[in-house]
Amino acid sequence: MPHHLSVRIDPNSGFCFGVIYAIQMAEDLLDEQGYLYCLGDIVHNDEEVQRLEKRGLRIIDYEQFEQLRNEAVLIRAHGEPPSTYQMALENNLTLIDASCPVVLKLQNRIKTSYDKQEKIFIYGKHGHAEVRGLLGQTSGNAIVFESLDELLRHELPPNITLYSQTTKSTDSFYRIKGELEERGYQINANDTICRQVSNRDKDLRRFAAQYDQVVFVSGTKSSNGKVLYQVCKDTNPATHFISKVEEICPTWFRPGQSVGICGATSTPMWLMEQVRDALLAL
Repeated sequence: MPHHLSVRIDPNSGFCFGVIYAIQMAEDLLDEQGYLYCLGDIVHNDEEVQRLEKRGLRIIDYEQFEQLRNEAVLIRAHGEPPSTYQMALENNLTLIDASCPVVLKLQNRIKTSYDKQEKIFIYGKHGHAEVRGLLGQTSGNAIVFESLDELLRHELPPNITLYSQTTKSTDSFYRIKGELEERGYQINANDTICRQVSNRDKDLRRFAAQYDQVVFVSGTKSSNGKVLYQVCKDTNPATHFISKVEEICPTWFRPGQSVGICGATSTPMWLMEQVRDALLAL
């Protein structure tokens, strides 16, 4: 009697629309001109980056960007600070802007708050690509914090304008807001968390609860991957984090178990399909 695993991929997992749009744009241009510069990793998933590099994508950092002249450069979904656009003008670079509309809207809102001289605090990850773009809207004057503890180490004004990186957990954001209000601060809270990310939170809880084991596939650099992996793990302790097929450990599974595969908004569907095929072959 074969005791194979029964395996299913979460239909709601995989790229969010911002990433789909950026990758589609990159692929179209690669078909057209054979190569394309991209400022920073197009998506926080090494496997997908490698796939596109084989097709001619050239990932550059800020130093290389400063040296470049008369070329086209892709701006990824995470968005960029105003300084990047300024430099492109000076160096005669054409920017192909694949900034996610949700991020652009957030950048504009932060800029408006900053112009009104509000005290801006951003719940997000230090040094993250999206956060750099958000900070740039305030000429670097907003304060970025990763936890309530870190925030409370700052001298806080009585009135706080609160924003969030688009891929943070909604629950944490509202918990922070509530805690600050309890301490007597006036909070102007702007929930700018992407609904594709926050709804995935609820979907994943439902998905993860249905299986004996869950395999969560994500790049190690993905912020949203860390949040969603935690969601799965909290719902189903038998959740395993992998970033590539080679990391699957057969001893995790017992014959006949059901396995759910899910991933971050930066996890390509082809990678989850590879993981499924590898599990079915065990």
